Amino acid sequence: MSACKKNTEKVAQVEVKKERPNIIWIMAEDMSTDLETYGMPNVKTPHLNKMANQGIRFDNAFVTNPICSPSRSAMMIGTHQVKTNSHNHRSNRDVPLDSQFKPFTKLLKDAGYTTILGNHAVMKKGRKIDVNFKHDPIGNWDGKTEFGLFDKYDTFEKEDQPFFAQIQLVVTHRGDWWDEVREKSEHPVDPKTLTLPPYMADDAAIRLDWAKYLDQIEYMDNEVGMIFKELEDKGMADNTVVIFIGDNGRCNIRGKGYLQDPGLRIPFIIYYPKQFKGGEVRKDVVSATDITASIVDFAGIDVPNYMTGKPIFNNNFDRKYVYGARDLWDEIEEKSRAVTSGDWSYIRNDKPEVPYDAEQAYLEFYRPAVHIMRKLYKEGKLNENQKPFFEPTKPNEELYNLKEDPFQLHNLATNEKYKDVLEELRAETVQFDKEMTLVSDTYNPVDVPGQPFVKWFRKEHPKAYQDMQNGVEVGYKKYSQLYKKSLKK
Repeated sequence: MSACKKNTEKVAQVEVKKERPNIIWIMAEDMSTDLETYGMPNVKTPHLNKMANQGIRFDNAFVTNPICSPSRSAMMIGTHQVKTNSHNHRSNRDVPLDSQFKPFTKLLKDAGYTTILGNHAVMKKGRKIDVNFKHDPIGNWDGKTEFGLFDKYDTFEKEDQPFFAQIQLVVTHRGDWWDEVREKSEHPVDPKTLTLPPYMADDAAIRLDWAKYLDQIEYMDNEVGMIFKELEDKGMADNTVVIFIGDNGRCNIRGKGYLQDPGLRIPFIIYYPKQFKGGEVRKDVVSATDITASIVDFAGIDVPNYMTGKPIFNNNFDRKYVYGARDLWDEIEEKSRAVTSGDWSYIRNDKPEVPYDAEQAYLEFYRPAVHIMRKLYKEGKLNENQKPFFEPTKPNEELYNLKEDPFQLHNLATNEKYKDVLEELRAETVQFDKEMTLVSDTYNPVDVPGQPFVKWFRKEHPKAYQDMQNGVEVGYKKYSQLYKKSLKK
């Protein structure tokens, strides 16, 4: 081949590389559609408002699991977590993916993208991965001896183009920083002015906890603004797709860990001035795996057949339902399945004997509302909207009309009037069960402190335990470390 022809091909490759967009995927942890642009009262999110006004806001986007690691596993592969056997929380961390699957970052790398994990400017650098298969944060991937998901950490530069950056915003996840963020806020949310969901008891401790959550959202919104400013300062904003989502629902009653709407429905905003005019609101039913497929599509890569997600911006995109699944979460063995259409929500509880309030250790430390409302339940002081979460068993099936009953207060599963809807959604769920047959039955969960930790805490630290019963977050990390030390002794 002549030198001239080689140079011509090289120039052509460079031009193709330049044309492909950069992509930034921002995931706010543990957050439902609790943004100002979605109509959430009492919270200010100007940067995300601007992103929605200049991009597209999706109102019916759902994760496939309401817990971080199964949800993230599905998104990392673009394939429902049940199908890939990554559906049990923090399990199979030493088990390579079945060879038919690849993380989507591998596809991007092969197409010439620089893949970046985290950002230097956000809290804790935003490097969370948390997927349920063997992996390393940085390095090459062949799925046999090399398991690296990303090329580098924290910074995107012009020479990285085209680049893909995944940035986690941890501040909205429950953590020991919530009080500090509130204390440093220039305008902390006033608990007295809050609007609580009707399934939450109106109590001062619950109001304060909700206000703290909204304070974290406002802090997170500022981080989104910082990311955009960095893009603009580096002259890359016009050719960068920016995607904002939550990785699962809010960490509160009916949220994270549960198949009700606050656990599955997430914010989803996409900004790309080259393609989208801005200010559009779409009602399409979208699965989080569709977002993965769309990223692959933006990069000009053919979407693999193993992905259960489909590119949202293809003309033939038409999803009728999202299939949700809840399985192991720490020490709580669970199995529930769901479908949602955005208008209807159906949930099948295969272990109805496991209550919603299963006294899981993680939630004992991180959900003040549970302690307050559990006490009110025992005293007979919760109303009919608030009691179901604390009943000793779950219903076998749940059916909700989300248009007429957005807070899912009225279970229609035993109402003869809705028999046809129930049977249709039940059948859809069974069909999804078949489509998502496990690729293997390997089950190797990570050991967690669990309920013995709570018993130890109650005995060894009675005052702190009492504070926890009164709705105070006493510090999971601090006491779990003390518990682990006690076991060694």
